[in-house]
Amino acid sequence: MISKNLTAASTKPIILGILKQGNSYGYLIIKKIKELSGGKMKYSDGMLYPVLHRLEKDGLIVSKWVMEDDSVRPRKYYEITEAGKQELAQEQAQWSQVNSVLDAIWNVKPSKN
Repeated sequence: MISKNLTAASTKPIILGILKQGNSYGYLIIKKIKELSGGKMKYSDGMLYPVLHRLEKDGLIVSKWVMEDDSVRPRKYYEITEAGKQELAQEQAQWSQVNSVLDAIWNVKPSKN
């Protein structure tokens, strides 16, 4: 299981990355994260929706209600904006740098004294 702190820190790039693949709604985003992480990252409604609202407020995503058919209640679909795509590119660069530093640290052989 991935820690809550690391999960929280990676929420924005994960959500933006999922939405870059195509529009989605909350439950499907949660399901996709669980699937992609092999069940190691768990998001709840209470964790996801405040982040979606913040991303929307920041202009990184937009939302619209969609009625798929008469027997199902409407779903709020989220879509990444151009600003969101730019933000995702910056996030990807930063996470790659962090990953490079961790790889370098973890692959250093201990010095013999």
